[in-house]
Amino acid sequence: MVVLRLSRGGAKARPFFNIVATDSRNRRDGRFIERLGFYNPIAAEGAQDALRVSLERVEYWTQNGAQVSPTVRRLIKEFADKQKAANPAA
Repeated sequence: MVVLRLSRGGAKARPFFNIVATDSRNRRDGRFIERLGFYNPIAAEGAQDALRVSLERVEYWTQNGAQVSPTVRRLIKEFADKQKAANPAA
């Protein structure tokens, strides 16, 4: 089964996470099918993007049966809300 989840990168005490589509049997930081975005929890405010997600690809994977982890679901919702606030006419 395909799952959308976080894959950890970065250094010790400086985490960086990729949002990936992967087979559920693969390791957390192992092989993945597609990178859908990233989450940087320690990004400086305004200087860097803390979160970026390809909502089109997330929608594609969920329509094709991929399961979404609770943390990734929260991050997607946060990103979508931020996008709506930035583009109220869209």
